[in-house]
Amino acid sequence: MMTAKTKAEYRSALQQKRRAVSAAAHQIEAEQLCGHLVDAVGDAATVCAYLPVGTEPGSEALVGRLRALCEVVLLPVTQTGSEGEHLPLGWGEYVPGTLISARFGLLEPPQPWLEPPAIAQAGVVLVPALAVDRAGVRLGRGGGFYDRSLPLCAPGTRLVAVVRDDELVESLPAEPHDVRMTHALTPGGGLIAFGGMTGRG
Repeated sequence: MMTAKTKAEYRSALQQKRRAVSAAAHQIEAEQLCGHLVDAVGDAATVCAYLPVGTEPGSEALVGRLRALCEVVLLPVTQTGSEGEHLPLGWGEYVPGTLISARFGLLEPPQPWLEPPAIAQAGVVLVPALAVDRAGVRLGRGGGFYDRSLPLCAPGTRLVAVVRDDELVESLPAEPHDVRMTHALTPGGGLIAFGGMTGRG
């Protein structure tokens, strides 16, 4: 069971643990996540997702599977202001074979991009996380892109943190601005709902 730590301490420990996951185990987890996407997506026509990078759970196959399940899959585009500050995410439609290299080692859709409020089109948003607790508190990497973007979701949007099985924890440090996740998606547990939560609003 996790004891009280700062967010920075959590991030360091969780990232170190992810780096120790073997390539074979990572692949198995990615396949398991793909198998749970029907439950995660439900009847949503538009889903906001992301391409896992590095040690993040999942693979590009996850996004390809979403495209087979939904009418539209939107991927995030990182944006910064004139002084380098992180802004809410833009969005671009996922089309296989068209992704381009971007900042932070990411692959992103090419232009034209949709403005940040396009996230409100999505019935489901898959959110990268280092961990999530059973109250829906999410721990991200600290860049703040999703903290700025998730408040733009429509009421009732399903917000799904994608984490490894042992990254669903009992409690994480919370701040007033945090947007709570409604669900977690894990390789072994599938889609896990957090009690009484119905998304934004």
